[in-house]
Amino acid sequence: MAREQIGVLKALDAAKTQWYHFTAILVAGMGFFTDAYDLFCISLVTKLLGRIYYTVPGSLKPGTLPPNVANAVNGVAFCGTLAGQLFFGWLGDKLGRKRVKIFSDC
Repeated sequence: MAREQIGVLKALDAAKTQWYHFTAILVAGMGFFTDAYDLFCISLVTKLLGRIYYTVPGSLKPGTLPPNVANAVNGVAFCGTLAGQLFFGWLGDKLGRKRVKIFSDC
């Protein structure tokens, strides 16, 4: 088993850069961006929700979300990320992977 894996790694090291490599990098980068964007912007969303819905009329200070509501919003974002990664990872394994035949002469 280890020899087959080393053979595959040697074949990958010797492979020339092709259009497929750039496509794979682009797709992986888009996935990382959308995942990270969701997690990084949730703090801005909680601040905006506090200013819109929890502002006291006549107050000089902007409104803030109560801690339990802010924690719920952040928790839902993280749970959604976890569920999405699990589901779309499984879906990618089922629909996106292709069988690779490992040659013994690699």
